[in-house]
Amino acid sequence: MTDTVQQLKQERQQMFEDLYHGRIPKRVPITIKVNNDFGIQYAGLDLVEAQWHPEKMEEAAEAICRDFFADRNPFGSRRFPAFYTFTKSTYFKMGSNGFLQHPEIAPMKVEEYPEFIDNPYDYLIEKLIPRLYPALDTDENNKALTLAISIQALTDDRATASLIGKKMNEKYGYFEPVNKAAVYAPFDFVADVMRGFKGILTDIKRYPEQVAEACEAILPLMVKVGTPKKPSVMGDTYVPLHMAPYMREKDFAKFYWPTFKKMVEAIMAAGQGISFFCEHDWSRYLDYLQDLPAGVRMRFEYGDPRLIKEKLGDKHIISGFYPVSMFSSATQQECLDKAKELLDILAPGGNCCFDVDKVMATYDGGKENYIAVLNLVKEYGRY
Repeated sequence: MTDTVQQLKQERQQMFEDLYHGRIPKRVPITIKVNNDFGIQYAGLDLVEAQWHPEKMEEAAEAICRDFFADRNPFGSRRFPAFYTFTKSTYFKMGSNGFLQHPEIAPMKVEEYPEFIDNPYDYLIEKLIPRLYPALDTDENNKALTLAISIQALTDDRATASLIGKKMNEKYGYFEPVNKAAVYAPFDFVADVMRGFKGILTDIKRYPEQVAEACEAILPLMVKVGTPKKPSVMGDTYVPLHMAPYMREKDFAKFYWPTFKKMVEAIMAAGQGISFFCEHDWSRYLDYLQDLPAGVRMRFEYGDPRLIKEKLGDKHIISGFYPVSMFSSATQQECLDKAKELLDILAPGGNCCFDVDKVMATYDGGKENYIAVLNLVKEYGRY
């Protein structure tokens, strides 16, 4: 690592230490992240081949890190197709277009709520996992073999991706969060993994007490998954929030919020930093979010940035809102003006990062606009 890169790394480390401890940093940190799919398309590689051979993703990582200015490594995601293919996954599947997708599934039967509530861990191991990964629903010998092959593939893919990430971190001097984790809100786990979108919305009407009890039952496991062995404020537990915007507020207050709040409080009380992706529009729930412990990192997809900054900006770290669709559909000046508009709203007083409004999963062009906006934020976002 050259002296210049080392200096940049130290500056970035200080920026995030300031940000995460409630101080105004040198400038607004840029925290964009592109999925493997986006980077592979951007680099002009074959989407299927590169995901099956992650060592080929280094070319995509280099293209993203070279062109897209960011303060954390902007490339990469956790999902690779080998594990899901070997286990015959119903949870994530690779489509013919090369994209891993999460289909609408409901592997838990509604009459099984009491069994899950009584012993959630045993239920997950004995019933849910074989339904999510049917290749494991077999005799003990074949199950052990399939599991060994699948876990080894996943371990190898992650190790390859980790080496590429470390190489990019070393070359570009990125800030590296320590002790990362990812977890669902308890209600989202029951909805997304077990009962499906339609199923859970029906269940809260027909079996309300069982849904609430299921969220309480899974809460300890979600806290455990979301709390690393060595928690740190400089670490990051990522929580993609899903179902809340599609619920009535009274249902949110009864089913979603109680266990979600307990989970966040427990993870943060252990000393771990935590970040949300607030999918869709969370405007109805700003007073709830304001009630969480200070310092949560919240990226918003939609909503009024002025209102959200006013309600939450003194207590929590705000990012998002920038429409990723603009990069491929708007003029460069329009893209730059939008970035300035959001920085003028969100940056004053600190507690702000720059990020886009949704996962960057598909590259549809606009290379020059991406580069121009990120370079502008680097300079315009200085305090």
